[in-house]
Formats: sequence, structure tokens, C-alpha cells
Amino acid sequence: MPYVAGSRFKSTSLSLEQSIRDSPRNRRQHSSKSLGLSRSDDLFRHVASREEHLEIGDSEAPKKAPIGRLFNLSRPEAPILLLAIIAATVHGLLFPSFSIMMSGGIRTFYYPAHQLRKDSTFWALMCLLMAIISLVSIQLEFYLFGVAGGKLIERVRALSFQSIIHQEVAWFDDPSNSSGALGARLFIDALNIRRLVGDNLAVLVQCTVTLICGFGIAFASDWKLTLSIIGVIPFLGLQNYIQLRFLKGFGEDAKVMYEDASQVVAEAIGSIRTVASFGAEKRVITLYSQKCQASMKQGIRSGMVGGVGFSFSNLMLYLTYALCFYVGAQFVHDGKSTFQNVFRVYFALIFTAYGISQTSDMASDSTKGQESATSILAFIDRKPKIDSTSDEGIKLEKVDGTIEFNHVRFKYPSRPDVQIFSDFTLGIASGKTTALVGESGSGKSTVIALLERFYDPDSGTISLDGTELRKLTLSWLRDQMGLVSQEPVLFNDTIRANIAYGKRGEATEEEIITVAKAANAHEFISGLPQGYNTNVGERGTQLSGGQKQRVAIARAILKDPRILLLDEATSALDAESERIVQDTLDQVMVSRTTIVVAHRLSTIKGADTIAVIKDGSVAEKGKHESLMSIKGGVYASLVELHSKAA
Repeated sequence: MPYVAGSRFKSTSLSLEQSIRDSPRNRRQHSSKSLGLSRSDDLFRHVASREEHLEIGDSEAPKKAPIGRLFNLSRPEAPILLLAIIAATVHGLLFPSFSIMMSGGIRTFYYPAHQLRKDSTFWALMCLLMAIISLVSIQLEFYLFGVAGGKLIERVRALSFQSIIHQEVAWFDDPSNSSGALGARLFIDALNIRRLVGDNLAVLVQCTVTLICGFGIAFASDWKLTLSIIGVIPFLGLQNYIQLRFLKGFGEDAKVMYEDASQVVAEAIGSIRTVASFGAEKRVITLYSQKCQASMKQGIRSGMVGGVGFSFSNLMLYLTYALCFYVGAQFVHDGKSTFQNVFRVYFALIFTAYGISQTSDMASDSTKGQESATSILAFIDRKPKIDSTSDEGIKLEKVDGTIEFNHVRFKYPSRPDVQIFSDFTLGIASGKTTALVGESGSGKSTVIALLERFYDPDSGTISLDGTELRKLTLSWLRDQMGLVSQEPVLFNDTIRANIAYGKRGEATEEEIITVAKAANAHEFISGLPQGYNTNVGERGTQLSGGQKQRVAIARAILKDPRILLLDEATSALDAESERIVQDTLDQVMVSRTTIVVAHRLSTIKGADTIAVIKDGSVAEKGKHESLMSIKGGVYASLVELHSKAA
């Protein structure tokens, strides 16, 4: 019996692609999905909170993605797809054509010996010709759909990642947009769409051609006999419809469970040092096994439904066999048809029914493909609330660096019940250093997040040189600022490449070395065996804390920013590294507007202005000496508390 292509090119591997995204300290405080967790318990609490979120879920059913949109994504491969469809059409013609040869070949056995030899040679050559056509058409079909599918996967992933990387930071605070979930969806959804547009399209073309040609041959051979036994065909369609409805209900649940398991893997690997230091390997493995158990049970349920549907389609196939034999025998007995016509109708309808039954294999992939298409197109179509790609806005000819916060109110979208700023007003002078101090969670790092427009305030205004930030071109605005965070994010690349990230476009070798010298990093970089070509490892693990921080400083000043943002840049360093990095910062802060989020109060005594944040507003403001002179003041209390802790 000729081969029918079912679900092909199915991959059993999963690659977790970690999303590229900066992670300053405040993101760890106000987001529930950071990869770098400070304690092993945070890892387990996070997974539990994500599970609770998924249980609550979104009750709204996902919208179906228009198939036309998917084919538009494959438009550049239209010539390849056209050739592939032609090959699939030829493949589909083989089924009903084989019925002609089978009936004719069987009929020759009733001929005289000399006629038998002659006709058997003819039908044998016809079978050989069909074998050659089958070999060529199926090979072309697989190859051409494979090429078109591979290009589609590349395009879908590129468009999705391009959209993801430009979303506003608040979007990533949603647990459903965690790194594990996004990585898994980028990989799996693209494959499912590729199967929907490629593999399932091939099967659809084959089945359509088989159906039309098979019924054509059957009706041409004996239309009365065909009408007598054709009534069983609708039952096959009913079976496929029922199976599709069942599988559609299971597909989305299995996808969510798989993303949940992927998230555990991503976090465990991202926090491998924390996991190892607390001996939490068994606990992480247990968590992952539990998540896999849930997806396994869902897979068993889906398999049972698919098995019932497929077995039912085979039942209908064999019932068709029985009906054809019985009705055909009656027609021959009554002289209403001939032996050859009965077999021709029989094989034409059997092969047609067999071809249609193969669509049951498409049910699961079609359901997954629809869901994946909805997910992917949601990525591609989503317009970020804060669009870093937009060229709209003003670009100031000259930047002095004067910053004003006027009556700002703000809550993080992920924590709408917590008011961070209630009436925040602060003026930051041009070319001066302003230090922000306050208790943990008071909103110091939020000031930097609002300046970078990672978030927009709920009310009030933030301005640069008298122009509100929202009116400025976002990409230009961020070019005026250099950010150095407590935990510098280095990519798994060379030192040269990591420094070059600090500038749009290409950075010259001279520029990279100049900023490395300014950041006191050139000496230690030159001392490495591969110098600037040294790979820093995943998350910069090949460098010490002080070395990573100096590379981060070099990256921050590569674009020569007018405003420098230091988010507790030395708090995670040892005393010696802190001294070196602080000396570096003192040099690069000269003549720049600098905002320092302070952890160790001893590092900001020389700041031009110190702003004390409490209860969502500025409680005190002034120099160190003037603030210390306030009896019972907030700043004086913080200094006293810090001194006792030291």
C-alpha cells in the first residue's frame, strides 16, 4: 500500500533560549521572575507563586490566528511551496491511480496464458513507473517543505524575538512572560507553526487530490455501486471532528505545564551556584519531576483520546472493506456490474478512505499549530507601551543635565497595591552629584527606572532640561544616560564585545581601549592571556566582582553620557574592589550629572546633594553636614544605624 505522509520532521529536543534583558537590583525587588536569585528559598517560592498564577489564569479563550497571516509569513518561499504542493499533488494521485492497476492486474489472472503474459508485463511496468514517480515526488515533497519550513522557523523566531526584546520592562514582570516561558515558546511555537503550514499542508493537499481523483475513478467505473457504499465516508469526517474538539481542550493545558517545567530548569541553571551552595540539587530535581509528571499525565490523556480517534478511523476503514465486498458481490451476482469494475471501485474508495483517515494524525498538530500561531502573532503584533524603536519625539541640541521630578505618583504594574511614590518631587542640578538614600524598598532604584523610562509615572512629570521625558525620543534619551548597577550584566562574549554594547553602531578599537583606561580596566584586561578577546563566560563568571564592575563602567561611559546613573555600584564588592571601583567612579563622575543610589552611606558623604526618600516622597535634602545637624532627622538616624551595624 502506498505511503502516506503523516506528521513529519517532529523534533524531540528542547532548547531553552535565555532572553537578553538587563537586570538591575530594583528589578529583583519588583519582579517575580529574576533568574539570578539570592537564596535557594526564593527559587522555590517563585515557582510556587508562578503555579498559583497559572491556576488563576486567564479565563478568556485564545483567539484563533488567521491562516492567511501564517502564509503571508511564508510568502518569500512561495515558489518553493508551489513546487512542494505540486509534488504533494503527484503523491496524492498515486493512491487512486493504484486502484486502476490493482483491478486491472487482478483481472489479467482470468485471461488465457498468452494474454496473461502480455498484460502482466504491462501492469508490472506500470507499477515500476509508479514506484519511480513515487520516489521522485515524495523526495521532492519532503525536501521542498523542509526548506520552506526551515526558513519559516527562522523568520518567525527572528520577528518574535525582535518584538519581545523591544517590549517595555513592565511586560516582563508578568510571570507568564518569564525567561523560561518565552524561551520555550520561541522554540516550540515556531516548530508547531512550521508543521501547520508545512507538514499538514502537504497532507491536506494529498488528501484533497486523493479524494477528488478517487471519487472520480469510482463514479466513472460504476456510479450506482459507488453511491451504494459511499455513505460510510461521512462517518470518517465525524470521527475526525470529534477527535479534534477533544484534543483542542488538552493542547493549551499541556503547553502551560511544559512552560512551567521549562521555567524551573531555566531558574535552576541560572542560579546554579546558589543551588549548589545550599545543597538544593535534590529539591530542584524533585520540583522538575513534579512539573514533568503533570505534563506526562496530560500527554497520556491526549494520547488516549488520539488513540480512540485513530482506532475509530481504522474501524471505519475496515467496515468500508466489508461493505464494499458485500455490496460488490451482490452487484456482480445480479449482473449490474463486472468483476473488474467492482474491484476498481473497491480499491478507489478504500484508498480514498485510507487517505482521509490520515487526517486524524493532523488533529493534534493542527490544534497545537493554531495555539502556537496565536501566541507567536501576539508577540509580533503587540505594540509596547514604551516603544524604544520609535523615532518620534524631540532631540535636544544640547544637554545640560538638569532633571526635575514634579509630584510624581507611581506603582509597579506587577504590584498595583503598593504605592512607591505618592508625591515625589526632586530637583537634580546639572553637573552635580545627587545621592539617594533611604530604607530598603523606599524607591531609590525606582528613580533610576523612571529616568530610563523602564516605566512611566502614573501621574506627575519628569523632565530633562525643562522638557518632559515622554516628549523626548526614547532611544536618544537613553543614549544620554550611562547605567551601572549593583550586579553588572555581562553577556557570554568577549570583553571587547561587552564594552561595545554601550554604543549604538560599531565602536572602534581606540574607543574601547580609551574607556577601558578611564574605567581602570585596561591594565587587568591586558594582563589576561587573550586580552580584550577573553570570553567572560555566562553572566561574567570568569571575572571577579570588581573586574566585572569596571567592565560595566567602561561600557556605560563608551557613549560619553551626560548623565551617570549608579545603582549601588559598589555595595556587592569587597573592601579592596570597592576602593578601586570607587576611585574609578570618582574620575568618570567629573562634569557629569550623577545620581547615586547609596547602600554604604560612607561613599556619598562628598555628594553635592543628598536626598532622603521616605514614605514615597523626599523627606530631607541637603549636604551631609547640614543633614547631620538635624536632630532626630531621618538621615542622621540612618547614619547612626549604619554606624552601629558596622
